[in-house]
Amino acid sequence: MDDKGKRDEEETPKELPGNTAEGNSTGDEARVTHLPQLYQNWFLDYASYVILERAVPALEDGLKPVQRRILHSMMELEDGRYNKTANVIGNTMKYHPHGDASIGDAMVQLGQRELLIDTQGNWGNIYTGDSAAAPRYIEARLSKFALDVVFNDETTIWQASYDGRNKEPVLLPVKFPLLLAQGAEGIAVGLACKILPHNFNELIDASINVLKGKKPHIYPDFPTGGMADFSNYNDGLKGGKVIVRAKINITDKKTLVITEIPFGTTTTSLIDSIVAANEKGKIKIRNIEDNTAELVEILIHLPAGVSPDKTIDALYAFTDCALSISPNACVIEKDKPRFIGASEMLRIAAERTVQLLQKELEIKKNDLTEQLHFASLEKIFIEKRIYRDIEECETWEEVLEAIDAGLKPHKKKFPREVTREDIIKLTDIKIKRISKYDAFIAEEFMKKLLDQMKTTQHHLDNIIEYTIDYYKELKKKYGEGRERKTEIKAFDTIVATQVVATNQKLYVNRIEGFAGTSMRKDEFVCDCSDIDDIIVFRRDGTMLVTKVAEKAFVGKDIIYINTFKRNDDRTTYNIVYRDGPKGTTFMKRFPVTSVIRDKEYSLTRGNEGSEILYFTANLNGEAEVVTINLKATTTARVKIFDVNFADLAIKGRDAMGNVVTKYPVRKVNQKEKGVSTLSAQKIWFDDTVHRLNTDERGVFIGDFAGEDKILVITQDGQYRLSNFELTSHFEEDIVHIGKFNPAKVISAVYWEGEKKKYYVKRFMPELTDKKVKFISEADASQLEAVSDLPYVIADIKFSKEKGKELPDEKLDLKEIPVMSIKALGKPLNYSKVKEVQFIADPNAPKELPLESLIEEVVQSKEEENEMSPVEELKTKAIAAFQKAKSDPAAPRPKTTNDKSKKRKGPSQTSLDL
Repeated sequence: MDDKGKRDEEETPKELPGNTAEGNSTGDEARVTHLPQLYQNWFLDYASYVILERAVPALEDGLKPVQRRILHSMMELEDGRYNKTANVIGNTMKYHPHGDASIGDAMVQLGQRELLIDTQGNWGNIYTGDSAAAPRYIEARLSKFALDVVFNDETTIWQASYDGRNKEPVLLPVKFPLLLAQGAEGIAVGLACKILPHNFNELIDASINVLKGKKPHIYPDFPTGGMADFSNYNDGLKGGKVIVRAKINITDKKTLVITEIPFGTTTTSLIDSIVAANEKGKIKIRNIEDNTAELVEILIHLPAGVSPDKTIDALYAFTDCALSISPNACVIEKDKPRFIGASEMLRIAAERTVQLLQKELEIKKNDLTEQLHFASLEKIFIEKRIYRDIEECETWEEVLEAIDAGLKPHKKKFPREVTREDIIKLTDIKIKRISKYDAFIAEEFMKKLLDQMKTTQHHLDNIIEYTIDYYKELKKKYGEGRERKTEIKAFDTIVATQVVATNQKLYVNRIEGFAGTSMRKDEFVCDCSDIDDIIVFRRDGTMLVTKVAEKAFVGKDIIYINTFKRNDDRTTYNIVYRDGPKGTTFMKRFPVTSVIRDKEYSLTRGNEGSEILYFTANLNGEAEVVTINLKATTTARVKIFDVNFADLAIKGRDAMGNVVTKYPVRKVNQKEKGVSTLSAQKIWFDDTVHRLNTDERGVFIGDFAGEDKILVITQDGQYRLSNFELTSHFEEDIVHIGKFNPAKVISAVYWEGEKKKYYVKRFMPELTDKKVKFISEADASQLEAVSDLPYVIADIKFSKEKGKELPDEKLDLKEIPVMSIKALGKPLNYSKVKEVQFIADPNAPKELPLESLIEEVVQSKEEENEMSPVEELKTKAIAAFQKAKSDPAAPRPKTTNDKSKKRKGPSQTSLDL
């Protein structure tokens, strides 16, 4: 046997009891070692190592080991100047037993958070996802915040580094909820961590509330801004969900701009998702531009005819403009993973800050005590000339005994017992210092030490108040520029089928019973999307709802097919059907609101041979008149007669319907087109999500039908007219929203920024699809109060004059003439007006005499040559007035005072009708 064979034989593992198996066909025994026995402990050790030493942060200081070692290494190199990042990485490798790449990546992440590390150079871009420059090109040093909050050698517990050559901190004494401020994310073996970042100033305020015994309420704040719905945050625990959205604004009808992006995305990934959605036909865009530099700016250009409001919803539904984040707050506490909520993390961080500050105060108190003790020893040693007692001593012990004997009569003056070390320290005093000793200076120094000790003891006795003051000082020093970036909002649910672009065309073969998007040679039905459902009615009285496909069999003899909208209670189907081959003829009206997909429903009584004789689908509940023609062979006296669907109540699709005739019917023809039998649609405005709804959420706006419009007035003194589609978007700074009535006069008071005084005006909005500004164009001009009530009074409040309160003044706005939209208005020539608010006139008549207002407006328009012809406006206004009189809605005041919006001008008031 050669040497290699000997080595193989020697290295063959010994047979383990119970681990052998009967082998091959030759009868040889194969030696088998089962892997579970070999790896069951190794895998557990590895999993524990990854969880504790790599992926999950510690609860106490909020840092992972690599982050802690980076900060400790930077403190070692700290000299006030920037260090090359490559040097910091190299120094950190003394403590971190991994490659330089992992250290560099962790350091870049710390630097991009702009809290602990002061960076210089290209450290990447959190908006675009661009990576940082190579470590040899960028520099860093610890921030002033980190030096104040993170480090203290005296309160740090140390341990040996992995190779035993150095010492590193077990935990850093962080006196701040750093874990919540920075957030953390990591994937370990069988365990994951995702803690979302929170706002610096809000964490300090919440920590103060915790120390005051109040329950904190904190929500994440993302560095990329955007908007977020935290209604299901669940305190950051597993099972919670945060919905984040990009901030999208409408520049004009053909342009959208994204100014803030969701957390966890970059402009690159966001644009890629938008392009992908466009290619799939979910949205329709013409092109997209990325102008992001210091701030995010993504321009989305829309093709003609595409609704910007609907496109915004589609971006949220089909792209990364809206994401769902699932937090999972897992931390390491005492070498064990623990799932803990954000509020509990904050409470523990506040308590740890109290403990660390108390420990620092105790250390400071001991240092002051030691200084005072030695100063007292030195004073007695020099003033009592004890140093002369050692002149005759011949040995070291005799010297120490002589000094001790000289100090004994004065021991009560010392803060603590005199030790041998104290006496040895006295012998180190030089003759030069003794000769220049000044008793007055020594007394002053000891007095300062006593004052400092007294102050320190006071802080210890009132440690909670001291900690609160500490937090307040942190906010004062470092809180500027750290305001909340992410807007907290409640999001309305976006139904994908309502906002998806119609990227497909639906075709049908009625005879063979096929429908789909690929059947281009057959009959065109309508535009649709590939996520739509279609509804199919067949001659035999069956109905089916199924998903759009390229080609699918939906049943033969189709009489109607179209896209299906769930929960649509306004589309009404009118049918006349025969029950069985020779049965009674019925008629009924019904909507289809919800169904089970691919289930066939019978719209007749279910008898075989039933047939639909007449069918219409009415989008707004129209009810027509039809003519019934009976067969000539019937014995009926009247063989042709009319029936009106308006006489029928709208019922469910399973209803039998009303009897038309028991005689055989030859045909049914439509005699008159129908009008809607449904009432106008009631619309509400939900101020929480700034969306319209029909679910009675928010403020009732009115009944809408046909071409009705919504009047929207914003804080900057502009108005616009909007349709009443539920997908419409509205501004954040709305001060008035209501149903547009061309006969209504709008009253407004505004602050004129250039002339520095209030103006009041009354005007009638014009029908336009553009935003119209009705106050001064000066920069500081802002709307103060607005109302569409015909009878309104301006309540004017004054500032103090010579220390006296001036009584409020009331101005009846009927005295102000109706003027042009462009008119400046009438100035309020009062001295020292503080604010103006509108109140409803309590003596207003119930009847609204708008005819006089209309004549007034017509006259003013004639004078300004702004009307042509005058009679056209008069006719329209009178018609609108008649409609307004028939409206049972009564005037009702509404006051809006949003304290969260910072305004230099006075408060705002809105009165809605």
